[in-house]
Amino acid sequence: MGLLDKLSVWLGRGRAEVTVLVLGLDNSGKSTLLQALRPPDARAPPQHAAPTVGQTQEHFTSGGVAFSAWDVSGAPRHRALWERHYRRAHAVIFVVDSADHLRLVVAREELELLLAHPDMFGRRVPLLVFANKHDAPHALAPMQVAAALGLERITDKPWHICASCALSGAGLADGVAWLARQLRDAHLPHAHT
Repeated sequence: MGLLDKLSVWLGRGRAEVTVLVLGLDNSGKSTLLQALRPPDARAPPQHAAPTVGQTQEHFTSGGVAFSAWDVSGAPRHRALWERHYRRAHAVIFVVDSADHLRLVVAREELELLLAHPDMFGRRVPLLVFANKHDAPHALAPMQVAAALGLERITDKPWHICASCALSGAGLADGVAWLARQLRDAHLPHAHT
């Protein structure tokens, strides 16, 4: 992206295009979340989406940023596909079922593997964590999910966690707005003082 493109994005006359990975364990709500982020005219009625087999791509826009989102299956046999996308990722959305306490350990292990991968380690790739299904009985609060995932130990990239419900869309706009700000700031020249 050239300086004029960056300036037009900053002035709101253009859009930055970024690749975001949407990752998480199977049944965390990734596909349903992406359905909720589609433009209203392309949105399916709210329902539980079929599990992703392999990977799918969705597009949505927020805060002047056009997102090309890769929803990669969270089934154990497909998690090896995640790393194929790391090098070109500008951001990661990690979706966790905040009511599935037992699988938080597995989610933490997968997140740690992702963050330690050579294509991700040390890169300033914003990480947005959705503590999804916050409306379910026994759902943990976002800070409890953050503690369970060990987010406080992440020092090489900005991260943010928020409660969400992919079926109703609650919390999604706030999280994606944070991500759009992070990406706009990273792709624009900074003024020197």
